[in-house]
Amino acid sequence: MQRRKFIKNSSLSGLALTMLPSIVSAKTKDFEYGILELMGKVDIELYGEGINLRKEAHDAFLEMKKAAYSDGIDIKIVSSYRNFDRQTAIFERKYIRYTDVDGMLPLEAIDKIIEYSTIPGTSRHHWGTEIDVIDGYPKVDGDVLIPNKFYGGGPFENFKKWMDENSEKYDFHLVYTDIEKRNGFKYEPWHFSYAPLSVPMLTEFRSKNLMQILKNEEFEGSSEFTTGFLRNYIKNNILDINPSLL
Repeated sequence: MQRRKFIKNSSLSGLALTMLPSIVSAKTKDFEYGILELMGKVDIELYGEGINLRKEAHDAFLEMKKAAYSDGIDIKIVSSYRNFDRQTAIFERKYIRYTDVDGMLPLEAIDKIIEYSTIPGTSRHHWGTEIDVIDGYPKVDGDVLIPNKFYGGGPFENFKKWMDENSEKYDFHLVYTDIEKRNGFKYEPWHFSYAPLSVPMLTEFRSKNLMQILKNEEFEGSSEFTTGFLRNYIKNNILDINPSLL
């Protein structure tokens, strides 16, 4: 068992996200433990060396991994739990590179970031229910989390077929699908969510005024978040996902 810890005090609001996103001026108050946990800001228990999931998700993952072994697939986790600090580091590194090195305007940089990376505090990886996975058997150079490596003769094509046929037997569902007209984050054939835990977590998350939460955060690029941008981010990036996870 491993533990990760990050605690940050926040003064936030509790309006329902389902009433989003026009209401942003409500009085703020301290959120309960639940929202800080969902934002990756408090202690949670993580199980399994190199797995780092909540107990129920960890156990289901091991069952799925065992079944895949028998079919010649080695399910390897590339990324699972990330706390707020870690997600902030990812976001800020990209923001600085895109603006300072590549010369993008701030909002252009943010739009580029959120093709695949979430705004800190909104990542599903904060929940201990998410896995980015590949097949550990093929030898692959460079970045492994690239969509074309999962189809069209790519090294993870057979792995993806196995996951398509079997992952939901173990309650792991693809999050960002290739369904036509889906908005938000681009297709991620590697990202799966343990639905028995993540579905109620998303329900809880949606009960909060996420726009006000994000307006209260301070990190590189956060001052550029407009009401219109946040409205679209919530609608498209957080909620336009596999319907089985809503």
